[in-house]
Amino acid sequence: QGLLARISDLLLCRWTCRNCCQKCFDCSCCQTNEDEVEILGPFPAQTPAWLISSQNEDKDGDSDNTISELPPTLQDVSPDRRRSSSDTSRSTYSLTRRISSLESRRPSSPLIDIKPIEFGIIGAKKEIVQPTILRKTYTPDDYFRKFEPRLYSLDSNNDDMDSLTDEEILSKYQLGMLHFSTQYDLLHNYLIVRVIEAKDLPPPISYDGSRQDMAHSNPYVKICLLPDQKNSKQTGVKRKTQNPVFEERYTFEIPFLEAQRRTLLLTVVDFDKFSRHCVIGKVSMPLSDVDLVKGGHWWKALVPSSQNEVELGELLLSLNYLPSAGRLNVDIIRAKQLLQTDMSQGSDPFVKIQLVHGLKLTKTKKTSCMRGTIDPFYNESFSFKVPQEELENASLVFTVYGHNVKSSNDFIGRIVLGQYSTGAPESNHWRRMLNAHRTAVEQWHSLRSREDCDRVSPASLEAT
Repeated sequence: QGLLARISDLLLCRWTCRNCCQKCFDCSCCQTNEDEVEILGPFPAQTPAWLISSQNEDKDGDSDNTISELPPTLQDVSPDRRRSSSDTSRSTYSLTRRISSLESRRPSSPLIDIKPIEFGIIGAKKEIVQPTILRKTYTPDDYFRKFEPRLYSLDSNNDDMDSLTDEEILSKYQLGMLHFSTQYDLLHNYLIVRVIEAKDLPPPISYDGSRQDMAHSNPYVKICLLPDQKNSKQTGVKRKTQNPVFEERYTFEIPFLEAQRRTLLLTVVDFDKFSRHCVIGKVSMPLSDVDLVKGGHWWKALVPSSQNEVELGELLLSLNYLPSAGRLNVDIIRAKQLLQTDMSQGSDPFVKIQLVHGLKLTKTKKTSCMRGTIDPFYNESFSFKVPQEELENASLVFTVYGHNVKSSNDFIGRIVLGQYSTGAPESNHWRRMLNAHRTAVEQWHSLRSREDCDRVSPASLEAT
């Protein structure tokens, strides 16, 4: 054949000999027996039709029949060449059978043979466990539908409250009812809450009937927009009545969209001059459930509250220590939501600051008295001489009192900072002050009762 034909056979045929560049069934150096077949290169993309037909018809391996069914070009040759061609055909046919058998063994798609999984324990009888079939595919909706929100609520009674009417709640708890109204002013962007009246409040419960009239309560109402409980407002105290009439109006400056995400919480509290104020009941209403622009009036039955006692208030302090001068500067900035100590005019609060070295009281100072308020602003500074080597043994006791002209001042709350701090927030504030010399450090603190402070801080026992 010509050179171009040999080059084309070399490039197009994958069964061309690499040594002499001839076809494998015409090459003498590439002849192999049936047991050893060297596959040159990858499998061909398509097996010739005349090889496949010869394979299907001669499964018994009859070589004579194979020779008769070769292509005409191989049958019309001379007898001498036919014998050599017969030997070549046998090797070619064996090669074809091997290739066809390999192709038949290779599946069109991968198969995975999964055997039963065996689980067993040493010393126990083995048990074959077959994989189970997932009968139902769970969608995300099915998954989250399995949760029960009542199990994650802070108040276990909330689920029961939602299913009861106001009449059923009133007959079940007998805490009375509260009348109030809400409306949003779009022109000035604030929410108006009006506390009108309450009725059928329960009488107070006390173990000491000699201190006050136990037949009547001294109620007032605290108003806040959850989740913000710090910026709350409260009505005046109505003396000795179970059906108080308040008629007081309060405003909350809040955007309209934010107001719709809040929950109005009204808490009815019984004023007690000689102990902590006691919570009678509460009413909560999501503002998203009402038309704030149109407004409305509601009578709601009071439900029990998980908070039995009212918070004492908060105090904002600033501390600054100057190592070179050995001075500890204390700023009393403001207080908010202090416990009311006077029924008629709220409270007249002031703050007493006492320095305790170890267990010895060394210095006492106090702020001015703010009249008729539970959210006083002081902005007063005090300085104490404390050498740096004595700073680690020093404690500051802050006590908030309500001024009383007729008798001793009314205790509101207390905290201790320093060596004998009353809690983690107080210790953190003191530590920040020590690490930031010559820099004022501010922090809000929640007031604690006298009993709580005396139990955890020896410095509180030394204060007066």
